[in-house]
Amino acid sequence: MKKESTKVYWKGLEQLANSPEFVKHANNEFAAPRPEENIDHSRRDFLKMMGFGMSAVTLAACEAPIRKAIPYINKPLDTEPTIANYYASTYINGGDYCSIVVKTREGRPIKVDGNTLSNVTKGGTSAQVEASVLSLYDNARLRGPKLGSSSATWEDVDDTVIAKLQEINGKGGQIRIVSHSIISPSTKAALEKFKAAYPTTQVVQYDAVSAFGMLKANEESFGSAMIPSYDFSKANVIVSIAADFLGTWVAPIEITKQYGQTREVSEKKLEMSRHYQFESNLSLAGANADYRTQIKPSEEGAVTVQLYNYIAAKAGRPSVSGGVEKQYLQKAAEELWANRGKSVVVAGSNDKAVQLIVNAINDMLGNYGSTILPHLPVYYRQGDDAAMAALIADAEGGKIDGLIFYNCNPVYDHPMGEKLGAALKNISLSVSTSYKEDETGTLAGVKAPDHHYLEAWNDAEPKKNHFSLAQPAITPIFKTRAAQDTFIVWAGEPDANYFEFVKKNWIARFYTGQTLDTQSFWDKSLFDGVLELPVEATSVTFAGDVNGAANAIATNYASKGTGTELVIHESLTVGDGSQANNPLLQELPDPISKAVWDHYVSVSPKTAKAAGISFSESMTRKATITANGKTVTLPVLVQPGQPENTISIALGYGRTKAGKVADNLGINAFALVSMVNGSLSYNVSDVKFEITDEEYQIAQTQTHETYMGRQTVVREYSLEEFAKDPEAVQNQFDPKVATWKDPDHKVDPGELSLWKGHEYKNHHWGMAIDLNTCNGCGACVVACNVENNVSLVGRQEVINRREMHWLRIDRYYSSDANVEDWKGMEIASENPEVVFQPMLCQHCNNAPCETVCPVAATTHSSEGLNQMTYNRCIGTRYCANNCPYKVRRFNWFKYHDNKQFADANPAMNTDLGKMVLNPDVTVRSRGVMEKCSFCVQRIQSGKLTAKKERRPLKDGEVVTACAAACSTGAIVFGDMNDPQSKLSQLLQIGPADAEKKPYGVDKIAGNPRA
Repeated sequence: MKKESTKVYWKGLEQLANSPEFVKHANNEFAAPRPEENIDHSRRDFLKMMGFGMSAVTLAACEAPIRKAIPYINKPLDTEPTIANYYASTYINGGDYCSIVVKTREGRPIKVDGNTLSNVTKGGTSAQVEASVLSLYDNARLRGPKLGSSSATWEDVDDTVIAKLQEINGKGGQIRIVSHSIISPSTKAALEKFKAAYPTTQVVQYDAVSAFGMLKANEESFGSAMIPSYDFSKANVIVSIAADFLGTWVAPIEITKQYGQTREVSEKKLEMSRHYQFESNLSLAGANADYRTQIKPSEEGAVTVQLYNYIAAKAGRPSVSGGVEKQYLQKAAEELWANRGKSVVVAGSNDKAVQLIVNAINDMLGNYGSTILPHLPVYYRQGDDAAMAALIADAEGGKIDGLIFYNCNPVYDHPMGEKLGAALKNISLSVSTSYKEDETGTLAGVKAPDHHYLEAWNDAEPKKNHFSLAQPAITPIFKTRAAQDTFIVWAGEPDANYFEFVKKNWIARFYTGQTLDTQSFWDKSLFDGVLELPVEATSVTFAGDVNGAANAIATNYASKGTGTELVIHESLTVGDGSQANNPLLQELPDPISKAVWDHYVSVSPKTAKAAGISFSESMTRKATITANGKTVTLPVLVQPGQPENTISIALGYGRTKAGKVADNLGINAFALVSMVNGSLSYNVSDVKFEITDEEYQIAQTQTHETYMGRQTVVREYSLEEFAKDPEAVQNQFDPKVATWKDPDHKVDPGELSLWKGHEYKNHHWGMAIDLNTCNGCGACVVACNVENNVSLVGRQEVINRREMHWLRIDRYYSSDANVEDWKGMEIASENPEVVFQPMLCQHCNNAPCETVCPVAATTHSSEGLNQMTYNRCIGTRYCANNCPYKVRRFNWFKYHDNKQFADANPAMNTDLGKMVLNPDVTVRSRGVMEKCSFCVQRIQSGKLTAKKERRPLKDGEVVTACAAACSTGAIVFGDMNDPQSKLSQLLQIGPADAEKKPYGVDKIAGNPRA
């Protein structure tokens, strides 16, 4: 019998000695990882991180942290695990408005889409609306009310405030409620209750970006201080004088939809609008214009006067003095006159005189009642600059005893905010209802935080007789209370219930009996989210003093110096700064500059060249700007399209009490705004502008600024050429390749292939993007980020070119250089034409990424999708190298549960932020490749629903996040195997032709391009 072996083996002397160091790491498969900043990694580290060893992958899976899931004891009636619920609601942020549908999972709002039932926004959204769902989970939110700097109960707050209000009321003291524009009828009713209890109360409304000049001009012109509705869809000719109606002016979501309809061109619709833009800084509207003319900020009024004179000459009316000639101005006037009643002229100036001249132009053109609807006023901007200035003066003079800030932050977003903040120290009662302890709330004695809009009941009337409801999609996360309940309680009704208040108001005002009982009427209104009533059309008569306005403009223009001029404008990404702490907006590239996480001053290439600043992505320099008695320092960004001797700065930055994301990022440009003739002026003359020696690098996501003669990147031709022979025009740009047998014989690329092609028996998913109607706004980018749990990486990683966006919007500038001059074409024009091109995974039928992947992590589905299997990817990045569109993103780091990215990516690094994550989409880990999936989770959900109901999938049931967010409808997604689908009809293809056609739609220019 063989004797049993008694040999013992050791891995080394450490194990034999049983040293403490050995015991500590005995069960670890790999040595402890080295610090991130140490770049000298071993091959073993590399293999570990890239996941070559299957045993390591298995071990990692076994060692995953345990997450406890607590089942429902009493399951909510309408909540089914894994099944999404949808609630119609309303986005309200100051005067900004959007009718929305909120998607929730297990009680958590995770996505916002537009409500297609609304005739105001018509299913459109914006980047700020899409990002607002993350602001619900902002860690900087107040957890409850405060008295001073100490937490308090609502009972203590109510007792303290009511006692103080009664004391003020007893002695006849003055109470003021300050707010942004209030578009909620029920909120106004709640404030009326408060005013009835305390009769000296006055409500003062202001807007962070004012439209007071337009209100005053319309009051003089038509007898009513209102802003009319606009219908750009009926305009053949559009002239804008510094109004960025696609980005920030009045109602960009609504106008964008209308504008898109006028720019849509097909073989069946061979007409499009002509758009003229006269402006200083290159805006989103200016980038989309057919003809753009550079003007100085001080010339806005003079350009308006000159346009008036051209039109007046044709209308037989006398001219006025003070005009200035500019390129394309006379041409614009001729086309306006030829399209009377089918044109529109708008201006972004807050000068009453400029707006009055614009009213006179539209009156001569017969646009009122057609493209401009004064009988249908909008209520987005009701702010009164004069009343707000008077309030601040009264506060400084000690004439106000109680000051309540209803969801506004004037200490930050009003030019005289610093004075107001200092005056608060001498006011006996100061209250802020903002849900965050912002710059104003910090100085207020009482913090009575309102709910986030996704937690609250409310209603809105964005324009006359167009109503919508807001309902909570989640129970309040913190101990907040509806501000309307707060006002009603303080008015003496301790059992206030704003839900019942809104419901009673609606039934009393809108219920007409007919076929529904009151509960059914309320339920239907809540389900639809909107209620729209007819408005009787009425005519208006223009009665403005044109000569007086022209004289005021001429006097103002004559007083301008010859120095540098500054234009202050609202940011296209973070807006007025109210959502500046939202990293989805901070990492959204500015549509024009492509800058993220940075605040800068834009200067013209000539100004930069004179200062010795190169147009380079590596480094720029900082500059000091002195305007309105304030001096600030910002990095310089060289911006083609900016006129010489002018500079521009965006609002929305310079927050100090917003949260970790936004605090101390940039400067507060509101302080540079001045008051001129009773209105806020966003144009400043005689600015002192000096370049410093301090260097700085701006984070930008795009480095190519020119078209570079690449005809197959963006195919562009004039409308005249397209109308003559659409097919021939498109074919001239189709690339041809030579065959190896006969180099002189060229064929379509699709006819030469190493593959046999694919057979799609069921669905063949595809996407078309109309570059004519895409305006580059970026709403689709944010929607994609939210829907697909796309990681945010922060400023430094963007500089390292490691941004993770699955969808980007490339922006191309034109060049004046000859196509043969490659070096010259690297320099953008002084006033370039701009093209936007959304770029995402093209889901190529014969994808080069699939060919080169050594582990088949990227494969082709039976429905035409290029798929990524994350747990198979080993991070070779061969696929990224072979992607001609450069749309694949590599996870250089673990972006979730990583303190390094906690501030830039709170959605993946805080317990509160993680509530926004979509459970249907995997959160990707380090070392794998990711990219657009055509929202495959939405595709699967639609297919399963159709299967459950035993029917075919209908066209339009599956909509990708980007397509749903697109206000213009430029993005169309669908099944190319369905000949009746909108996509197939748009591309005019059948299933057999699908592989031969591109997924994009070309851009057709409204004016002949060189």
